[in-house]
Amino acid sequence: MRKILAVLLTLCMIAVLGACSGNAPEKTEDKGNVAKEQAETPADETDEADEAEAGESGKTLVVYFSCTGTTKGVAEKIAKITGADLYEIKAAKEYTDDDRNWHDDNSRTTIEQNDKSARPEIGSDPVSLDGYETIYIGFPIWWGEEPRVMDTFVESCDFDGKTVIPFCTSGGSGIGNSGKNLEENAGSGKWLDGERFDSNTTEDELKTWIEGSK
Repeated sequence: MRKILAVLLTLCMIAVLGACSGNAPEKTEDKGNVAKEQAETPADETDEADEAEAGESGKTLVVYFSCTGTTKGVAEKIAKITGADLYEIKAAKEYTDDDRNWHDDNSRTTIEQNDKSARPEIGSDPVSLDGYETIYIGFPIWWGEEPRVMDTFVESCDFDGKTVIPFCTSGGSGIGNSGKNLEENAGSGKWLDGERFDSNTTEDELKTWIEGSK
């Protein structure tokens, strides 16, 4: 009887050891899978993509001054096409319809445009041009030239090492000497020839111009 009990105890111990031995690989495999999943997590890839995107952003800036919204519309399209940042120049004293009455010799803009030394104050917060390589500058044509507030802006900035591309909006007048005037007043930067657009200008037309200006 004792021999039978001894044999049964031995068999039970062997069975228990075998069961434990059989479960061990499953635990090791689970830990390996967890480690593998952690190694393959896309977090690192996401971080790298974010860093790459941050490194490429901010290289182009679209600056614009707009009273009626026409120049703003063109500026927004250019920013969309180029992936640029936007900065709006606002006059400290906004221009009313009466101010822009070109039939009135005593209107505010008539007086300013007839005075090349006029420098209307800017009301928008200053913008830093650091990190930008290309800058588009847009404005409406007033009395055949750029609004004097644009002269105020370019004289307050350092365009050294930057490519500046002016563009204007009007019902028919071309950009004329506006680009050259701004270049002279800025005193720095590589200024390219500008172009005129209107409210009906399409994104395809702007794309063609942007590609041609590079």
